[in-house]
Amino acid sequence: MDKKAYFFIDDTIWVFRDIAREKPASIFDNAFMKMLKKAHDDNGLTVQLNLFYRTDFFYGNDEFTLAEMPDTYKEEFEASTDWLRLAFHAKQEFPDYPYVNATYEDVKENYERIINEIKRFAGEGSIANAVIPHWLPISKEGCRALADCGVKFLSPSAGPRKEFTGDDSVLPYGHAARLRQNRQPETMLYSRGGKNKAIDSSICAYNHLEQDVFDSIVWKNKSILDEETGIRFKQLGGGPCLNLNSLDDIAERLAQLNGSEYIGTATHEQYFYPDYYAYQPDYPEKVYLLSKILKEYGYRFITADKME
Repeated sequence: MDKKAYFFIDDTIWVFRDIAREKPASIFDNAFMKMLKKAHDDNGLTVQLNLFYRTDFFYGNDEFTLAEMPDTYKEEFEASTDWLRLAFHAKQEFPDYPYVNATYEDVKENYERIINEIKRFAGEGSIANAVIPHWLPISKEGCRALADCGVKFLSPSAGPRKEFTGDDSVLPYGHAARLRQNRQPETMLYSRGGKNKAIDSSICAYNHLEQDVFDSIVWKNKSILDEETGIRFKQLGGGPCLNLNSLDDIAERLAQLNGSEYIGTATHEQYFYPDYYAYQPDYPEKVYLLSKILKEYGYRFITADKME
């Protein structure tokens, strides 16, 4: 069996802010990028960075947008496309669930804004054709917009759908307001499961599969075409999310998944940074351990264009 692994990092923006401001001789002189390159060089890690267009006002007066990223490093990005890809995630970190009831026009505008900047500073070959929307749920019109923009794969949620009865208390962090705003017929509730119990009660949208349908693709390099929108639903994650797991937990979970045809894993950018409130000093160790274990298990890391 040709076992494949896929790794992505959500909420990425600060690394580009730092490169733009610090102007290193190479992108791989930046500490975050150097960490990723070491895991690639030693263990074959491939990485998809899922980008915000801008930093969020929540973090104070430190405004930065991808438009400020210089094209100085374009050749270096282009030379690294065999293992380093960039993709759309969202305009910015807040609000939560930005695309759950989004219009076609809003998704297309947000997507093109990010992708046009990636083309400018990293080259068209750096773009990944797989998308994990911020917070995951996206409307049917949003799926259509992504497909029309050239996205091939979209990550789905899965499990039994639940009706929203109007009781806002069933969702955390004021998320009921996001469900209500411009609510679409497919916007409902489901239980995530997993490590983050605070958001177990979550919103789902058009990119949600019933469990039996999802089971046909889980842990496989396989996708399902949604003929109404033209996009393919594929399990992109599902393995350990590094920022939610200890080093021991990561090793244990990967051991449980060993032998699967496909393993998708992820983390979030912000936990790398010491000034982030939930900073994890062992972030580089987690990334390296993931790559080392999967290499030892015989997995070959792939970029999104190698997916089926």
